[in-house]
Amino acid sequence: MKPVKRNREGAKKTKRKVQAKWKAIRRGHAPAPEKAGQPKETRPRAEERGRPRAARKSNTASRPSPYAGNDRRPIQRETHSTFIEEDPKRTPESFAVKARPPERPVPPREAVLAIVGRPNVGKSTLFNRLTGSRRSIVGDEPGITRDRIYGEVSWQGRTARVIDTGGIVPNDEAHIPAEIFRQARFALDEADAIIMVVDGRTELAAPDLDLARLLQRTGKPLFLAVNKIDTASMEAAAENFRKLGIRNLVAISSEHGLNIGELLDEVFAVLPETEPAPAESEPEPFPEAEADSATIEAQPPGPETASLHRTHGAFEQHETRVAIIGRPNVGKSTLLNALTGSARAIVSPVAGTTRDAVDELMEYKGHELRIVDTAGIRRKGKTHLMAEKLSVVMARRHLESADVALLVLDATEGVTASDATIGGYAHESGRSVIIVVNKWDLVTSGRTDGKPPADRAIFERQLRSVLKYLSYAPVLFISATEGRNVPRVLDTVLRVAAERRKRVSTGQMNRFLDKIDFQRASVPMSKRIRIFYMTQAAVAPPTFVLFTDRDVKLHFSFERFLENQIRAAFGFEGTPIWFKVRARNEAPAHK
Repeated sequence: MKPVKRNREGAKKTKRKVQAKWKAIRRGHAPAPEKAGQPKETRPRAEERGRPRAARKSNTASRPSPYAGNDRRPIQRETHSTFIEEDPKRTPESFAVKARPPERPVPPREAVLAIVGRPNVGKSTLFNRLTGSRRSIVGDEPGITRDRIYGEVSWQGRTARVIDTGGIVPNDEAHIPAEIFRQARFALDEADAIIMVVDGRTELAAPDLDLARLLQRTGKPLFLAVNKIDTASMEAAAENFRKLGIRNLVAISSEHGLNIGELLDEVFAVLPETEPAPAESEPEPFPEAEADSATIEAQPPGPETASLHRTHGAFEQHETRVAIIGRPNVGKSTLLNALTGSARAIVSPVAGTTRDAVDELMEYKGHELRIVDTAGIRRKGKTHLMAEKLSVVMARRHLESADVALLVLDATEGVTASDATIGGYAHESGRSVIIVVNKWDLVTSGRTDGKPPADRAIFERQLRSVLKYLSYAPVLFISATEGRNVPRVLDTVLRVAAERRKRVSTGQMNRFLDKIDFQRASVPMSKRIRIFYMTQAAVAPPTFVLFTDRDVKLHFSFERFLENQIRAAFGFEGTPIWFKVRARNEAPAHK
């Protein structure tokens, strides 16, 4: 029986070898066996068979790294897929890869300085001292700063980027501290030098020792800033922190600015020197808005005003600032991460996670956009902590400095009174507004309460009835978590920004006035005025000056009628229109 057993095992091995051989032949990895009486034929090449050669798959496919957001510029995700359609009539030369257009020269990278430390040791105070601003919120409450905050520091004719991070507790496994530590790791990977800040008024703690060992393992230049040393008599206590094993130690006072110069001297001595970036060419103009060519006259910019926009003053426009505003926990931080393609902001189901405004600079279709994620705006009676009050103030300040505001609504809760109040802030400040209805998947395909899916037309009609003053704002329905319709947000931002900076000549405005029948405007006789001519005095937002027979305030009905007529003729989508009245014989006021 033993020989039979060996024969069975040999037969099984032979069968497996034959199966493996034919499998390799089918895949093209081995030549086919020659048949008797037939000459040896070679396998035709892929190009000769009339189709492109298939790309060999790799088992080590490139995947996005979890630290992909640590670069200053976010990841640019492709919004389309390239493919080749099979056509037997095409020649092998037609499959040649087309050369890509030359890319824009990348400016030299600036030196980066990261500020890290335990909570409530004075990192944000040092950041504000170095940048000369009040960018970070400062308070006595620990854990105010959570996201990364970028700024610029200048010293002795040199500049560097400085990053403020949240308080690091390495061994804390809670969600918010873990996310803060992850954001700090991004800053450490990006930094050329690191400043560890400790509190000089307290004793050394175990988190300080753990953090010091972690920073020393990075191998980057490390400096120890013993903060809150306000007097010369306290400098001796700073020497106790040499137990951390950090050689470069400087006793400072961020609040009073003591020894800040000595710290910057040592830091800039090890930072790499970067050459000034070459002068960049002028950015491409915004896409022209869809309007009749006979309505708006093209005005070629001169050599001195090619990059200037006229508002209430002339300024050079380098980038478009976009502020994401809304109530707490409506998905603003998720939308920022979806737009930039990186984990830039901390996302949490807890309302009020974002406190400092988080901004990210990105490039889209040749235009620079700075996306700013603001804290959730709530009523004054609902804010109790000082950090929450300051975050609302900072959100209002960033809104007023933006060009376009993305008003984010929660589709599961509908339009609330707080949404109407926040939208009023953007409207009154003259910002262009885009209404973004987020979490639309939870009321349509992902609905779990058994109710029928929501109708988009009905929801938009209800939205317009509540936000009547934002009738000019476009409405987008998206899902930031799943990425649905997110690219449309950036396309709409570019279109609205172009409408915001549109200018109409005085001749076109006067011909426009001749075609309007003002008798249709429902205005009381005591409020009626006669318009002699009208001109556009400013852009961003569009401002028109009406020269009338008397100096009276425009009736709201007449102003609404005139605004609707201007929008029907010239567009101005997504941006408010301002009017100023000046009597014909009235001299302008001298300031």
